[in-house]
Amino acid sequence: MGAGSTAPAALPGKAASRQPAAHADDAARMRAICSDILAACRKGDAGPLTLDTLAARAGMSTFHFARRFKAIVGVTPGQFIAAARLEHFKRRLGQNGTIGGALYDAGYGSPSRVYERAGRVLGMTPGEYRRGGEGLNISYAVLDTPVGRLLIAATDRGICCTRFGESRRALVRDLRAEYPAARIVPARTGGNPQFAAWAQAIARHLTGGQPHLDLPLDVRGTAFQIKVWQCLRTIPYGERRSYTQVAAAIGQPRATRAVAQACARNPVALLVPCHRVLRSSGDLGGYRWGVRRKATLLARERRGLDLRRRRSDASQIAVQGQAAQDVFPRHEPDELTASVDDGNLRHAGL
Repeated sequence: MGAGSTAPAALPGKAASRQPAAHADDAARMRAICSDILAACRKGDAGPLTLDTLAARAGMSTFHFARRFKAIVGVTPGQFIAAARLEHFKRRLGQNGTIGGALYDAGYGSPSRVYERAGRVLGMTPGEYRRGGEGLNISYAVLDTPVGRLLIAATDRGICCTRFGESRRALVRDLRAEYPAARIVPARTGGNPQFAAWAQAIARHLTGGQPHLDLPLDVRGTAFQIKVWQCLRTIPYGERRSYTQVAAAIGQPRATRAVAQACARNPVALLVPCHRVLRSSGDLGGYRWGVRRKATLLARERRGLDLRRRRSDASQIAVQGQAAQDVFPRHEPDELTASVDDGNLRHAGL
């Protein structure tokens, strides 16, 4: 080719047209593989489903299959199999099946595998889940907060419930109804020795003093719900996301309605901040503990964020003199901090 000649341009559209078709074909393959996995779990035959076996069914190399599966489904093949197996196991328990029967029917090779998995995802062992919390020790306290009474309940492993309500009696009654076989006692009479510190952290969070809550949880939910709740915990204090954005973040952009349902079933208010998720239009949407309370939480977070920024600015001004002292007198508590104080915690028995 001469020096003055130019290379032929690529034919427009051919390579580009093949790429969307290839992605659509891969998505169809992954849907078929997911259906096979679910069917195998229902039959108790999920054990032989190795990565090599699934890749061969999809007509791909093992490496390419694993990469495409994760990109399209949002989790690895192994994680999908484990979640599907656990879902079937929980469903069998809910149908009054025995633990042993549910275990082997779901395809678990040994009891240790399901107990190990349940401890990480279910938040309870299978026996505890099946028996309504039998054998669990749950301690609780009810705080008076600017957004209503807040019940905090925890097992030995972490916080299992935080919920708002208007009546202490009703909050405790609902807790006992959820865990009818558990030993439920006020935190002041015993329970997890870390309970008081956890409750104080939540109280500070409500006053803007501790924006990020990273406390241990002991909750149960489906694999999808756990995935959504984990995503919600990454939303920064004072920020908001839409249900559509959350669905995209977990790799399932069409699951907007399911994301909303997972938010509605969140058992731990504030710790899993479902109040930070809105409709794409900006409308508040729903909230398990009342839309008005949701609006109040969002407004308080925004004020708390603004206050922290002002304090940060004041600290920079302080380098030049006493200007910060004039702008933010130390002897005057701000409106957020004054809402939940040590006396409130003592009143709750902490």
